[in-house]
Amino acid sequence: MLAPARRLRAPVIGTVTGTRLKYSGPMIILAMDSSTSACSAALWAGGKVLARRLSPMARGQSEVLMPMVAEVMAEAGLAFADLGLLAVTVGPGAFTGLRIGLAAARGLALASGLPLAGVATTVAVAAGVPDDERRGRAVLVAIDSRRDELWLQSFDAALNPLSPIRALRPEQAGELVAGPLVVAGDAAALVLPHLQGAIQATSPGYPDAALVAELAAGQWSRGQSLPPEPLYLRDADVTMPGKTMAGKIGSGKLA
Repeated sequence: MLAPARRLRAPVIGTVTGTRLKYSGPMIILAMDSSTSACSAALWAGGKVLARRLSPMARGQSEVLMPMVAEVMAEAGLAFADLGLLAVTVGPGAFTGLRIGLAAARGLALASGLPLAGVATTVAVAAGVPDDERRGRAVLVAIDSRRDELWLQSFDAALNPLSPIRALRPEQAGELVAGPLVVAGDAAALVLPHLQGAIQATSPGYPDAALVAELAAGQWSRGQSLPPEPLYLRDADVTMPGKTMAGKIGSGKLA
């Protein structure tokens, strides 16, 4: 089960003889996202955002993501040896943007020797919906695939998944959830006309790296992180965040 993002707290790490770790205190996480219609990087530790950069953009993430990483590291006055974990969104998302984020995160992990945790884009978008808008409502995340179908996933008010991620047409969104509903994501406007009584979330329709870091902290401590690989979807074969991905990565549409 996924706890509300704002309640997550990172584990504590300390100096261990013969290891890379030098920082003592709450685990510091560097998170990145370029999977949808924005680009962001953030440093997070112990429930606090140490530094953050975010820019809405549909294209051009390859030019700004690494400068954002350099800026947040400089602002916080940290070196990679101070970090405990890297995190990145793994999809579903835009074909090019998703690969930009994953390539950057993998490169940093390889160079630094840090572990890298994947977070589903749908989970990160759902976690951005304000508490008062989720109260008494399920959450439906709708992400633009740049194709006829959207990527959709539903959650309860506490952000526990109610459905797997599905590739569906806008008019099929009602198949995932019934009852009072708040819709989030960069494709929310496409599904709202097909959902009677649903409201649109006031949160941005894209992930925020600060929330990605916070989610990664909780998932990592519970052993629920996704591999740093792009999520692949087929219409009837998809992966639910928090579950094993064994046998779930298909050769169909890229998430």
